[in-house]
Amino acid sequence: MQDTRATDTPTAAVGGGDVPAHRYNADLAGRVERKWQQTWQERGTFYAPNPVGPLQGETPADKLFIQDMFPYPSGAGLHVGHPLGYISTDVFARFHRMRGRNVLHALGYDAFGLPAEQYAVQTGAHPRVTTESNIATMQRQLDRLGLGHDRRRSFATTDPEYYKWTQWIFLRIYNAWYDEGQRKARPITELIAEFEQGRRATAEGRSWSDLSPTERTALIDSYRLVYQTDSIVNWCPGLGTVLSNEEVTADGRSERGNFPVFRKRLWQWMMRITAYSDRLVDDLDELDWPESVKSMQRNWIGRSRGAQVKFEAGGDIIEVFTTRPDTLFGATYVVLAPEHELVDRLTGANWPSGTDARWTFGSEDTPAEAVASYRKSIAAKSDLERQENKEKTGVFLGTYATNPVNGARVPIFIADYVLSGYGTGAIMAVPGHDPRDWDFATAFGLPIVEVVAGGDISEGAYSGEGTLVNSGYLDGLDIDAAKAKVVAELEANGHGTGKIQFKLRDWLFARQRYWGEPFPIVYDEQGAPHALPESMLPVKLPEIEDFAPVTFDPDDADSEPSPPLAKATDWVHVELDLGDGPKQYRRDTNVMPNWAGSSWYQLRYADPTNTDTFCAPENERYWLGPRTAEHGPKDPGGVDLYVGGVEHAVLHLLYARFWQKVLFDLGDVSSYEPYRRLFNQGYIQAFAYTDERGAYVPAAEIVERDGKFFWTNTSGVEIEVFQEYGKIGKSLKNAISPDEMCDMYGADTFRFYEMSMGPLDTSRPWATKDVVGAHRFLQRAWRLVVDEESGEVKVSDTEASPEVLRLLHKTIAGVDDDYANLRDNTAGAKLIELTNYLTKNYPEGAPRSVVEPLVLMLAPMAPHIAEELWERLGHNASLAHGPFPTADPALLVADSVEYPIQVNGKVRSRISVPADADQATVQAIALADEKIAELLGGKDPRKIIVVPGRLVNIVA
Repeated sequence: MQDTRATDTPTAAVGGGDVPAHRYNADLAGRVERKWQQTWQERGTFYAPNPVGPLQGETPADKLFIQDMFPYPSGAGLHVGHPLGYISTDVFARFHRMRGRNVLHALGYDAFGLPAEQYAVQTGAHPRVTTESNIATMQRQLDRLGLGHDRRRSFATTDPEYYKWTQWIFLRIYNAWYDEGQRKARPITELIAEFEQGRRATAEGRSWSDLSPTERTALIDSYRLVYQTDSIVNWCPGLGTVLSNEEVTADGRSERGNFPVFRKRLWQWMMRITAYSDRLVDDLDELDWPESVKSMQRNWIGRSRGAQVKFEAGGDIIEVFTTRPDTLFGATYVVLAPEHELVDRLTGANWPSGTDARWTFGSEDTPAEAVASYRKSIAAKSDLERQENKEKTGVFLGTYATNPVNGARVPIFIADYVLSGYGTGAIMAVPGHDPRDWDFATAFGLPIVEVVAGGDISEGAYSGEGTLVNSGYLDGLDIDAAKAKVVAELEANGHGTGKIQFKLRDWLFARQRYWGEPFPIVYDEQGAPHALPESMLPVKLPEIEDFAPVTFDPDDADSEPSPPLAKATDWVHVELDLGDGPKQYRRDTNVMPNWAGSSWYQLRYADPTNTDTFCAPENERYWLGPRTAEHGPKDPGGVDLYVGGVEHAVLHLLYARFWQKVLFDLGDVSSYEPYRRLFNQGYIQAFAYTDERGAYVPAAEIVERDGKFFWTNTSGVEIEVFQEYGKIGKSLKNAISPDEMCDMYGADTFRFYEMSMGPLDTSRPWATKDVVGAHRFLQRAWRLVVDEESGEVKVSDTEASPEVLRLLHKTIAGVDDDYANLRDNTAGAKLIELTNYLTKNYPEGAPRSVVEPLVLMLAPMAPHIAEELWERLGHNASLAHGPFPTADPALLVADSVEYPIQVNGKVRSRISVPADADQATVQAIALADEKIAELLGGKDPRKIIVVPGRLVNIVA
């Protein structure tokens, strides 16, 4: 057989003439790594077969689907923090592949969205050009790490053959409605059939046949899971686009770019994610996810129980949701969000008879002027600012509502502490028992009534337990009983109903950008939307020269969106035949948000080359279907292990769960959750440095002297800088490229170091000086097999001693358990311990029977050197598919057990006894111990207790 070893070229010249010719160093590591990466690629080592289709092959029942969170291909390339999760999933995949499982592990790119568009605008190149270049750079860096991905399954969300199916799924959701009775989505055609057959009544009670075509369309559109509405949105002039609630920071600025965000009413696409609120909460119980992430999702969805109460106001009805209907008798005023739809109609309804100078805002003469001025003053405030603002402001609308439980006339205000995006956008204010209402009532001189006894409401709101007072028929009841009774009365009198409410709002699903998935929707001459047939997909992005988003002064709240796609007039205006002859249509000039492509990508990994459907049912069931025999009858199915940062706990994960559930309801998939198990990795942190202005300077250029830090600026002047600690990345100018580490030590050293730094789910500090420790370990492992001077294999065929075998099998059992539970740092420590023992005790050559299992155990973390050593040990086949060593249970049983001996509760000595010794033997050896005999002084103990395998307790 031809010798393909990577050490054919001596390395003596590297590092000087004194370096042994076959020492494992950066040069040798690089050649070993390139060799095996090429070998794996040529052999298709990591190809995972599918049940059907182009990737069809033999598919064992024991499969494993591992997925990393979709990376964005940044123009800056990777820093050492990025691969942490990718290496950990690769270790996990390699371990299970060695144990004989069919492992699907692939990586694609989430390449649409505002970051890519902004980068393209900055560089002057088209987003597709910059995106493809960035992907190539990132792929090269990832390839160098030896990640065992099935490259046949890689794609980018920007590939037309991928976003064709993103558009198709959009249409599946668009052409569906949520049946509250069946608690599932159903095709819109079934809804139409129910109306046609009279099995479902319209809201007005009119029959389907009495409705005009336009009325029928409007009725059906009101049920769709994707709909258009004129609603309050988050408008960001600085970015030139609207943003979802999740893309706005707590201080009311854009997550991307930190621009001001304003509330604005616009006509936009929405997805009815709120229809799934209950299921999104309840199904969290079936997921193997961190409790912190589940809590974040539960809090974001915000399910609460209470009552929907009707306050009549001059013919209009103000609906209020409250979790405390028991306090209705204490409601002394009503507050609407400034954006509430009834504000304009109610403003001034009783003016000027309702005038009260204490309640007006500023110097305006009328409520309408006051409202307009107030709205303008709060337009740029974030939800958090509005809720946390201690200074309560507002405007009296000059009109009143009626409290339904006692008929009291209560004034109506608008105030910024009430938000349109939560509840109904209106509250009944109970200042005696709500701190914010108390502050407002105090500021405006409004009545404060005690209705729950237990505190002094003159000093502040009381929100504790108690019995009802000043509440008519509720007096004397506790809070729970009062809630039940008042809800029953409200329902009996038509003044309200018991209700479950959610904080979750429908998903704003349109962006005024260029670089995103076009909508598969066209509009006719009357402006009515029409879904395109599958045969017309994908709707490809047009190639335009001016693709920059139309941005405005960041503070211009009155600016109007102007999508870049509107410039492509030949693309926008088209003639199509949608089944009733050629007609003129207008395309939608918005694009989908960047979350669209990442909401279903796990399904495409399972069937990436399918041109007939987004994922064949056989492949979906095999890779993602429920495993009830393994996980129980409620198994939700989904990816077996999903690894990524906790920053996606609400955004991506919530959206992906919603899309999966719709597809499940429609029969397109067999699993009702996308990700069965989730693991959040920590971050890699490093020192960063700032100058006297607080600006970050390059960490790589810092010099330390006498405990101080210095940097030479661009003018050649050395200045003192200040050290801090933070997440590694380009913003803090402390990024370190993995290429640099691979150049210095090799990819295997980099991999082993990152996995050995600490537990995967915690953040850890980066220290380049410590990487050498991982490199020296791999050098010792190399020397166990290869003689540095001659390059010959140096293992011996002598039998291993019982002591070595016990250590080996203890290591096998421990490493096996560590790899299976993502504890790579402790697995690495065990491998180091075994290697050090063999190095110390077998300088002339360790037994092959111990070295070969060590090499196999090393393979998941350092696969290149392990493959090379395995080949040098005489094995023709790659170790990528095993075998992984199996521990001998007989060798895991210790020969002896150490017992601490307590005398009157205090440990006085320790003894070592045979592991199979009975209690009488243990007792005899304990009493014979010199220290114990001396303490007893020849007297018999009152009592002896032997806890097998743990301790001996003597009562003297």
